[in-house]
Amino acid sequence: MSRIVILTGAGISQESGLETFRDEGGIWSQVRLEDVCTPQGFARNPALVDDFYNQRRRELQAVHPNPAHEALAALENACHPNEDDAFLLVTQNIDDLHERAGSRNVLHMHGELKRLRCSACGITFHWEKDCHPETCCPACDQPTLRPDVVWFGEMPLHMERILSAIARCDLFVAIGTSATVYPAAGFVEQASGHAHTVELNLVPSGNAVLFDEAAYGPATQIVPRFVQSLLQEGRVHE
Repeated sequence: MSRIVILTGAGISQESGLETFRDEGGIWSQVRLEDVCTPQGFARNPALVDDFYNQRRRELQAVHPNPAHEALAALENACHPNEDDAFLLVTQNIDDLHERAGSRNVLHMHGELKRLRCSACGITFHWEKDCHPETCCPACDQPTLRPDVVWFGEMPLHMERILSAIARCDLFVAIGTSATVYPAAGFVEQASGHAHTVELNLVPSGNAVLFDEAAYGPATQIVPRFVQSLLQEGRVHE
């Protein structure tokens, strides 16, 4: 297989200790998403939204990549490094655990927790500290910063490159995603017909019947096992 696209969701990071958003007992059961994950909520109460993401950022500093993240980094290293999109990792997660595990070709379609965006001048930049409504942009010195994440009602990022890679891939693998959030939930349909499709999940997703192959269980077990089988069988370089 010469071109691989991996899609990851919250299930791959949950075993590192990060709370999921949608599962029972997850973050959306503790706060109203309308208050902290919409442009309207930010306009009403920017301090509440900043505090919510400050807490998520602090939690991220206390966790580490797990064997599933590390296995995907190893898979990327085994692919042809100079071939355009020979390996593309698309994640719905806003954490940086893929990068910390060693993955390089990563697209965060829902943004990144450790980045801020200036609503005045438009720049985005790396940020690991707390942010508050009075925090000023380092470029234009205006207090117009917001988390560089995609909120409900906003368009996901990098869609042109993602769809192009899916259209050309030979293997599409969805890992730890519930298949309830579009457009990511529709990726398997776009890959079907020209690519082998695989679901690796704790339990079958709503799209499970659309995949050619599936394995279910903890990501820390099934992802390394799947990657090892690809490498041992030589399927990465077919």
